[in-house]
Amino acid sequence: MSQTERVSAKPTVAELGIDISAQDWQRSSEGDGAIEVAFVGGTASTEWVLMRVAGDQEGLVLVYDRNEWECFLDGVRGGEFDDAG
Repeated sequence: MSQTERVSAKPTVAELGIDISAQDWQRSSEGDGAIEVAFVGGTASTEWVLMRVAGDQEGLVLVYDRNEWECFLDGVRGGEFDDAG
């Protein structure tokens, strides 16, 4: 099996059967444009981390597994995104 064959697409919120309106969203700030994050599966046993932008007309929700989320946080703590933008 090639490496390409081993890689599978990440599931969407719909494929996971997650009701986004029932999640406890944590906000970065108030108003449209704020980043919102929800941890699915409980804080100690989180399986998925959801991220969205408040007020997004398309309602896009990004799905991260726990490892991806931890890697993102390591990058933030390490200053990898300080010069972004």
